[in-house]
Amino acid sequence: MSTIRLLPIALVAALAVLAGCAHRAVPYDYTAFRQANPRTLLVLPPINESPDVKASSSVWAQATLPLAEAGYYVLPVTLVDETFRQNGIQTANDAQDIPREKLRDFFGADAAVYIKVTQYGTTYHVISSDTVVEAQARIVDLRSGALLWEGSAAASSSEQGNGNNSLAVLLVSAVINQIINTTTDAAYGYAGIADSRLLGAQRVNGVLPGPRSPAYGKEVATQ
Repeated sequence: MSTIRLLPIALVAALAVLAGCAHRAVPYDYTAFRQANPRTLLVLPPINESPDVKASSSVWAQATLPLAEAGYYVLPVTLVDETFRQNGIQTANDAQDIPREKLRDFFGADAAVYIKVTQYGTTYHVISSDTVVEAQARIVDLRSGALLWEGSAAASSSEQGNGNNSLAVLLVSAVINQIINTTTDAAYGYAGIADSRLLGAQRVNGVLPGPRSPAYGKEVATQ
């Protein structure tokens, strides 16, 4: 009888292990990234797919920091922006449509970072008011055109939670938060968090550490 009872338990344990393996992230293939070995990065102005016109500039202004901290030399946003303006490039779409060879000639960077903002701003949902920033990015070798890396990340005010407040408090709080967050551009802070999660090194399937990082060339267990 004891053997019969133990079999289902063993099956449940085995299924639990298999389920855990199924949800484990598939390791990113960094072969092209390591072969290209980029040292200087050009972050292009992000394409904005959200209804908020501030999305592109907010995400772009904070995108260089995590890459610099990851060990790369990143061309300053002000320099890149001014260069585009002087050459008649007025929109992010126009900038991202420039052939890689020309970007290489203009800036001398090894690779370019193409960012797309898919969500940005504060939205009101009856008993909650969420500020969300979501973005996607890909790094392309300007010398060969090879895709070196791509990923996505998000940051949201809902991560903080609402505690155990009553329904009335949540309703009032949601309205107030939407007004404050919209008028003060609260999404700007979350854009920085999303940028860090998207472009920072030392995360699962994230950007590899650059040549100026102590972790450069070392295998990281989480990658």
